Amino acid sequence: MDTHTRPIAAVDIGGTKIAAALVDQDGALLTRTQRPTPATAGGEAVLRAVLDVLDELAASPLWSGVRAVGVGSAGPVDTARGTVSPVNIPGWRGFPLVERISAHLAPTPLPVVLAGDGIAIAAAEHRFGAARPYDNALCMVVSTGVGGGLILGGALHTGTTGNAGHIGHITVDLDGEPCPCGSRGCLEQFASGTAIARHALRTGWRPTTDDTSAVAVAAAARAGDPLALAAYDRAARALAAGIAATATLVELDAVVIGGGVAQVGELLLGPLREHLTTYAALPFTAGIKVHRAQLGTDAGLVGAAAVAVAHVGAV
Repeated sequence: MDTHTRPIAAVDIGGTKIAAALVDQDGALLTRTQRPTPATAGGEAVLRAVLDVLDELAASPLWSGVRAVGVGSAGPVDTARGTVSPVNIPGWRGFPLVERISAHLAPTPLPVVLAGDGIAIAAAEHRFGAARPYDNALCMVVSTGVGGGLILGGALHTGTTGNAGHIGHITVDLDGEPCPCGSRGCLEQFASGTAIARHALRTGWRPTTDDTSAVAVAAAARAGDPLALAAYDRAARALAAGIAATATLVELDAVVIGGGVAQVGELLLGPLREHLTTYAALPFTAGIKVHRAQLGTDAGLVGAAAVAVAHVGAV
């Protein structure tokens, strides 16, 4: 098998699920598995889930051709040190993820390449998806948390530690609630799936079943429930403020929204476009194009593979 056609093993680690896949050079998933993230069970339990999905991939006959492992993780991350400290996985603080995965894969060593989940989705959407036409774009993950990655001047911009574009922790409310990151009023406190559901319940929304998730809020919003609609509008307004602030700093042509919450489509993106007309008011920020991620919930896997390909191609 030619080196450049050999697959990449990709892992996407979030606060809700851990997914893994073998990904080919065209971004296609050859085999895929996932399991829930035991986010409150301690760092070793989360690691065990990561190693388990890798072991499932290793059972595939395609594993013998794997040339690298790409890992996209909720952030912050430190790609120089190979450590992760996801805000929504409290058991991982400075956790040596690259070292632990590498040790598990021994004695068959493979390069393990770490990226933040926002960087991963940016790499995926710029190479294969909605950000392809743009030289300057913000690609976002809106899910259990909110992350992002930047394409600037046609290239992935990662920053020194791999956290550039981590928009979920831009402050959008000076007097907002404390955030687990240590700041307060962060965008993630308004626009994540858990934040949407929490706000809807606080304002009096009541589900018709026992499901109190953002998915249930979305279903109620589609049925016309005003409190559910208001929860999504609030999230969209916070996203617009964060996107506009980013565009003011770096000038953006487009924003691409992915992650589980973005699967509601125009329920979120419609009001987001409307609120951007208010917050992105300067001439050089006006007119930002808003797209839903084309790669859906698999963008993190495709992006982790793309980052790994870029790394192994450079060494």
